[in-house]
Amino acid sequence: MSKTSLSQAVALATLGASLTLPTIAQAEFIKESKASLELRNFYFNRDFRQDNASQSKAEEWAQGFLLRYESGFTEGTVGVGVDAIGLLGVKLDSSPDRAGTGLLQRDNEAPKRAQDEYGEVGVTAKLRASKSVLKVGTLLPKMPTVQYNDSRLLPQTFQGGHLNSMEIDGLTVDAGQLKQVNQRDSSNYEDMTITNGGARGITVRGGQTSDEFNFAGATYKWSDSLATGYNYGNLDEFYKQHIFTVLHTLPLADKQSLKSDLRYARSTDEGTSNIDNKAFGAMFTYALGGHAFGLGYQSMSGDTGYAYINGTDPFLVNYVQIGDFANKDEKSWQARYDYNFASIGIPGLTFMTRYLSGDNIDLGAAKPEGKEWERNTDIAYVFQDGPLKNLGLKWRNATVRSTNFGNDLDENRLIVSYVLRLW
Repeated sequence: MSKTSLSQAVALATLGASLTLPTIAQAEFIKESKASLELRNFYFNRDFRQDNASQSKAEEWAQGFLLRYESGFTEGTVGVGVDAIGLLGVKLDSSPDRAGTGLLQRDNEAPKRAQDEYGEVGVTAKLRASKSVLKVGTLLPKMPTVQYNDSRLLPQTFQGGHLNSMEIDGLTVDAGQLKQVNQRDSSNYEDMTITNGGARGITVRGGQTSDEFNFAGATYKWSDSLATGYNYGNLDEFYKQHIFTVLHTLPLADKQSLKSDLRYARSTDEGTSNIDNKAFGAMFTYALGGHAFGLGYQSMSGDTGYAYINGTDPFLVNYVQIGDFANKDEKSWQARYDYNFASIGIPGLTFMTRYLSGDNIDLGAAKPEGKEWERNTDIAYVFQDGPLKNLGLKWRNATVRSTNFGNDLDENRLIVSYVLRLW
């Protein structure tokens, strides 16, 4: 969708809902509706530290506006509703030699220059029958096989249909199809591609894009502490993927618990690729009051690295701020520490730090083994009351170093956000 101003985004998003109201307006449709405007100010600095880097750094500053509207459903056997989203990104600072942070859309006529603004308006129709909801239109999927990315100024969005059903107590079933994607720094929908960065060893023959991603899955909650799941994804002409999950929380003594997160994925080629990957991941987190100590392990095997739709977040325990540690034959581990200052009387303040190391990366015949490590630190505070209530401040820092492949990076992100509830 072409670039639009904030006023156009607000007007069009509201119009999508208002045009529907005269024919389907009922009490619950209005009563259950809600709307919010998120203001997101984002500064991004990535310093490239490797020798012979093509760019010394990527550094940009931008302001985002995210308008969200969700209606209720009309009464009756089949309820009807509509959701809408209006997105606008505005450049505050950028230059051709510092562009490419993912915050801003590139100019088509001058690819090294960021556009002054870009945006999108999306509308989603929805139907509800019993405990099942069908959505068609603009989607932000959050499934193991496809998770939209929201790590920059504006979120990645998709066009398609998604059915969510919870007819059986404890069982959640999802199924659907995605047709196109609008990346986080774009205002145009396009066909999907496969991620092929790093040292994955993935090759594609013939066409490079796909206009069909089918997904289905089921999660069963056996108890408050145990849930298991299976999910299937198929990017037409590229790959098929089966993902199995186990999530368990073991209560221990007072204010203590042990959380186990186990994931296994099997990906195979379909038609035009050579994808062949087995991915295993395990994350164990011990919580003690405001403290949380985590240990993770991730293993890749097969002829290639892990496969997923370009731009999305892979469902991997070692997918972090920059890396996913999903290269061919890579073995990686993670140590993580979190602290919630609410436990000492400072609610809203949180801290996280983690270190990951990966090795055994297959870079090809007669080439040395690849290695990499990443360190992340997050500090965040959300004002709990007063005139600044709901104002959020976050600093994200990352350091990445690699051996025999990849980039060496030092990165800082400063994010100021505020969500205004409209109704």
